[in-house]
Amino acid sequence: MVSSQKSKPELSILPELATKKLSLESTLQELLLYDFQIEASCQGKEVAQRFEVNKLLPGVILTTENKFMGMISRGRFLEQMSRPYGLELFLKRSLKSLYEFAGTNFLKLPGDTLIVTAAKLSLQRPPELLNEPIVVELAGVYRLLDVHQLLVAQSQIHELTTQLLDEQTKTQMLQAEKMATLGRMVAEIAHEIKNPVNCINGNSAFMSTYCQDLMQLVAAYETEPNRSAKIADIKEEIELDFLLEDLPKLIESMKVSAERLTKIVSGLQNFSHLDENKRQTVDLHECIESTLIILNNPLKNGIEVIKNYGDLPLVSCYSGQLSQVFMNIISNAIDALGEAKSKENAHPNFLPAKDWQPQIQITTEVLETKDSEWVVIKISDNGPGIEPEIQKRIFETFFTTKPVGKGTGLGLAISNQIVTQKHGGKLFVRSPRWNAANSPSPSRLYAANSVSSHTVGEGLSKVAAKIATLEHLNSAIGMEDSQPSFGTEFEILLPLV
Repeated sequence: MVSSQKSKPELSILPELATKKLSLESTLQELLLYDFQIEASCQGKEVAQRFEVNKLLPGVILTTENKFMGMISRGRFLEQMSRPYGLELFLKRSLKSLYEFAGTNFLKLPGDTLIVTAAKLSLQRPPELLNEPIVVELAGVYRLLDVHQLLVAQSQIHELTTQLLDEQTKTQMLQAEKMATLGRMVAEIAHEIKNPVNCINGNSAFMSTYCQDLMQLVAAYETEPNRSAKIADIKEEIELDFLLEDLPKLIESMKVSAERLTKIVSGLQNFSHLDENKRQTVDLHECIESTLIILNNPLKNGIEVIKNYGDLPLVSCYSGQLSQVFMNIISNAIDALGEAKSKENAHPNFLPAKDWQPQIQITTEVLETKDSEWVVIKISDNGPGIEPEIQKRIFETFFTTKPVGKGTGLGLAISNQIVTQKHGGKLFVRSPRWNAANSPSPSRLYAANSVSSHTVGEGLSKVAAKIATLEHLNSAIGMEDSQPSFGTEFEILLPLV
């Protein structure tokens, strides 16, 4: 508290902050802070008495007319007092004179500073200032933080980080093993299905020919003048006219089903390459189509898939892992659109038009920068979108907004790793999706600026800032899209090597 020149300085410690459980996002205001303030016009002996009473005080905050002036640490105060004639010079003089003589430099940080950041800034100080306490500003008031307590807190967070990293590593290894096992199982099942499917598909043409021959033979018998009554009875019993009309349709439907089953098997085989350790040159459109075939059942629920495929070259990649990325993103879009259609789970701010139709749009193109080429895959939906707070954490491991049992928080985190680490690419997320006529996507701004950025790094923040500026300009000149500003867009950039 602030004391006047005539009153004794008061001391209060905030012990409840010391017992609070720390996390990776903990800030200085969660630590044990000391409140020892005194007017700079007070004599030095008042501070000496208080330091004598409480050995834990790291220093004193000086004020002038209840306004912050500076700080003198316990160490610096005792150092000046131990000098020759120090007691005579400063005990009966104002603290202001001691402060001006000592020329104390100190570190002042806002209370919402992360503990990890504060520890880093503290250790960057000159050696003679490493043990100096830190002044913490809390909504206009000031407290003192012992640097040793800061380092203890930082060590606790370091232990917590190590523990979380170990857990994430174990979980990712387990997930990788599960996916590898799943890939092998899918490959075996696809192989077992493929043989009979190939048999059916290959013989369907012969069966169609044979049936046509038999139908021609029956037609020839029909032209014979002397037909027995027995044949007429059989003809009526088997409904020959209907049979001759329906049999070609039946054979054609079998051919179509066999072809579809062949595509499904092909999709399963592409998806089974999850544990591949060598790049393969593949057609990304085939990977996307295989994913859509596997997800055909949930897509039947009234969701329209719009494909805007560009002219893509063959890409050297891990096709099975990219198929997993496509499946994760499209599955999330399906879930979001399903919730939007459900009245019980409808987004409170999502008010689509009466003729709203759930859509997933997939766009591919080649993007050229000054010194490189990229393949761009955009997967977007017209659902309720993602809140800004969630977007910041969407690629974090174990982060999920789905109920227990429906989401592990690994899908998008693994997708991000596959794109950025395994393929050297970039993964952007945008919600609401692009709704201004001339508002460029992250890939376009990336190409224009050749920003070298990670998914959520500082390069992307620069891109986002330019996007916001462009959208503001578009809005100012009346170039907004007439559609509601909803939806989510994931944009994948893969380098062409």
